[in-house]
Amino acid sequence: MRDDRSRVSRRDVLTSLTAGAVVLAPGTARADLARQYSAKRATRNEFSVSAPVSIEVKARPLPSFDLRDRSRMRFGELEYRSGLVLTSSFPGFGGLSAFRFLDSRGERFISVSDQGAWFTGRIVYSGRGMAALTDMEAAPLLFMDGKPITDHGWYDSESLAVDGDIAYVGLERVNQVMRFDLAKGFLRSRGEVVPLPPAAKRLPDNKGLEALVVVPKGLPLAGTLLALSERGLDGSGNLIAFLVGGPAPGQFSIRRTADFDISDAVILPPSDLLVLERKFSLFSGVGIRIRRIALASITPGALVDGPAIFNADLGQEIDNMEGIDAHVTPEGDTVLTMVSDDNFSMIQRTLLLQFTLVE
Repeated sequence: MRDDRSRVSRRDVLTSLTAGAVVLAPGTARADLARQYSAKRATRNEFSVSAPVSIEVKARPLPSFDLRDRSRMRFGELEYRSGLVLTSSFPGFGGLSAFRFLDSRGERFISVSDQGAWFTGRIVYSGRGMAALTDMEAAPLLFMDGKPITDHGWYDSESLAVDGDIAYVGLERVNQVMRFDLAKGFLRSRGEVVPLPPAAKRLPDNKGLEALVVVPKGLPLAGTLLALSERGLDGSGNLIAFLVGGPAPGQFSIRRTADFDISDAVILPPSDLLVLERKFSLFSGVGIRIRRIALASITPGALVDGPAIFNADLGQEIDNMEGIDAHVTPEGDTVLTMVSDDNFSMIQRTLLLQFTLVE
């Protein structure tokens, strides 16, 4: 009988990665986790992007989403459309923590990695499904002085919101938000620090700002930047979030249930906030879900909640899902796109998944 005491299951791997961004190799003993975490921190520059560069990203299609029933297409209120496994020989590619489309067709996109880098490109479609990525470029996030933010010890760029030419990037470790005017050099634009409520600076440094969304014109709270924490908890154990700027700035809470934490969010006009959440536990397993929250319920001091419209676990093609966005096709389909953060681990994947919202 083979001795498996030093082996770690996929569930253990993803749990450990979430707890400390540890990169595990197959067969790694638990006693090695701390050493690997220290090594990863010491070699962070290996995965950083120091200058703008064109890169090639390969895409392998995922014809189905459910590993137990390949014919299954419906998952809650979502229907699977297509998926890609993304790989690149460029060492800085990976760690994708947020994703936003730059056009209404769901083609041009911009993303940030947790190592302080931009990635942008275009999705090529074949019929309803994604087929490839093209026009890919990587560049460092720049500070006000024109130097990469990593030169200032800032990284962990975990969240992204786009409002026209303006992009907001949330930095979890320092709980700061930077504002970039993409009309001034696009990926070469310089970031400015956005003032935040004092309570934002008190969020846990590894469970802080994880999702940013700008409320569009014509909706309640138009112009407000919603800043949601991953697991910053209020006195009742609910997730802390902020209304930054806009007509009614302040703080509110999102009810935390079943040990899920926030990883991203997107607004579906005219009335909903969709919140992407994940959980990692040795006891209850690995899962992701999407909750629908009424925008009208979000006000300073409010505790908001909403039903789950999508759930998935390791029986499906998921990984560390960290980014979500939405667009509407010419046929009128509302499509949700999700991306995963591979933590620069050889045993995790960068996934790009698309689903149709079925009302």
